[in-house]
Amino acid sequence: MSARPVLRFAPSPNGELHLGHALSALIGFDMAEKLGGRFLLRIEDIDTTRCREEYITHIYEDLAWLGITWEEPVLRQSLHFTTYSAASDWLLKLGLLYPCFATRAEIGEATELFPDAVDPDGAPLYPGLHKHLPKEEIAVRLARNEPFALRLHMDRAIDALEGITGTRHVTFTELDEHGNPQRIEINPADWGDAVIVRKDTPTSYHLAVVVDDGRQGVTHVTRGRDLYAATSLHRLLQTILGLPEPVYHHHRLLTDTDGRKLSKSARDTGLRELRAAGIDALQIRHRLGLPIPATPAQENHP
Repeated sequence: MSARPVLRFAPSPNGELHLGHALSALIGFDMAEKLGGRFLLRIEDIDTTRCREEYITHIYEDLAWLGITWEEPVLRQSLHFTTYSAASDWLLKLGLLYPCFATRAEIGEATELFPDAVDPDGAPLYPGLHKHLPKEEIAVRLARNEPFALRLHMDRAIDALEGITGTRHVTFTELDEHGNPQRIEINPADWGDAVIVRKDTPTSYHLAVVVDDGRQGVTHVTRGRDLYAATSLHRLLQTILGLPEPVYHHHRLLTDTDGRKLSKSARDTGLRELRAAGIDALQIRHRLGLPIPATPAQENHP
């Protein structure tokens, strides 16, 4: 871990940044400033089919407009697939991953039989298809180049967790909006056999984010409340992979009048549009309910 706190903002370049992203970026940047820490920008572009170079350029422009600065070089996940593969290979050697050849249609049909079995995000819990395939069948399917994902064998992972920590739950420190810490205990088994390596790319968000936070020495993870539940899965992977534990702060989410979280897919008003309309960074802070940073003159005023 760094002697100084390290924070990061890690957007995916699959659409334009909106006010929700501005809130997250500014909260992380402000915390880094308050703690005298470092601030990193990470481009989470593992989804190479949806991510576009123009969106990366727009991210740089939007953050600079908000008055945010970051360290160079910027880590782009698409350039580090071998690093994530090394982590998944280690989990494979430990017997904690298994190949799942099931299609979305097969999984959807199977989950209809268990409508009440859902993960913390409310999605149907994986029903265990292909979890116990004979080695011979796996070999045949691999030889046929059938696409597959690698899923976490949660039962074995929890056993491994207990062997390391003596408990079958994980803990983490959560900072509230005033910076007060609280120790949280949470059960990663609620996620079931989560996807750790996707069919279409050699990692998943869950694996890449913990690997990158570890190797970049991130000490404080600031992100939206919608990722709070995922912290149990991330802490499980961090513990098994021997990665350091950061402190977490899951901030409030911005929603529309119907209570829906702002999103790229809904094409909520982007920061570029606001900038083009003549809105400035101070107005954005005011709209988000964030404090206005003091000018050098104000800081020196008695």
